[in-house]
Amino acid sequence: MASIISESDWLATPLGDYVLSCEQKLFDSAVVNIFGFNAVQLGLPNIDLLRNSRIPYRISAGVQSGALCCDFDRLPLASHSIDLMLLPHVLEFAQNPHQTLRDAVRALVPEGHLIISGFNPVSLWGLRYLFGKHEDLPWNGKFISLMRMKDWLALLDLEVVAGRMACYAPPLRNQKWLAKFDWMNRAGDRWWPMMGGTYFLVAKKRVAGMRLIRPQWGSRSIAQVLVPRPTQKEFHKTTHE
Repeated sequence: MASIISESDWLATPLGDYVLSCEQKLFDSAVVNIFGFNAVQLGLPNIDLLRNSRIPYRISAGVQSGALCCDFDRLPLASHSIDLMLLPHVLEFAQNPHQTLRDAVRALVPEGHLIISGFNPVSLWGLRYLFGKHEDLPWNGKFISLMRMKDWLALLDLEVVAGRMACYAPPLRNQKWLAKFDWMNRAGDRWWPMMGGTYFLVAKKRVAGMRLIRPQWGSRSIAQVLVPRPTQKEFHKTTHE
């Protein structure tokens, strides 16, 4: 999330804190019942969205910070090695969202889970995005519609197993006004369920004809699934020697 203000600065604003508060509850609820051995959170490395996960090996990855620093469209992770992958508002700020999603799915084990959050263009937030300036977070991203996101997941053989909307209040910067519209969060799921400012999807990787064999849990760690990937400069140097 590159912008005039930093990602952490925006999350410290009333609006950013509002989004984080709503989505943290959804992540906490979703990850607690997903099991496996390795879990990775891409993006927002300073926020622990895996805090409720019972998966033993958990890391956060960022482009410039985090336990793992990497480009999200070239993940240094072995194929079929990650049981749970989180993408909190990653795709709308990725230079190549298709490749980023494709590489995340590549790293998932069969029956592994992918959890995505994104800003919903069909909402009051979408109106602000459509008619406002695209200078600061989160308006400098490219909002991806829920239907398009589901299409992308289906093309990659991921089945959406759960979904929610959140952040029904209008995107106001003032904490006092956000509080006045809190009633919209309580009524949103009932009265306008598809108009939340953000959406939250849990998808499972399906592999046709593959028999699932779980690994020996005691013999693997997150370090074993990290694989070095040469940079473009290193690749050209190797090919010319």
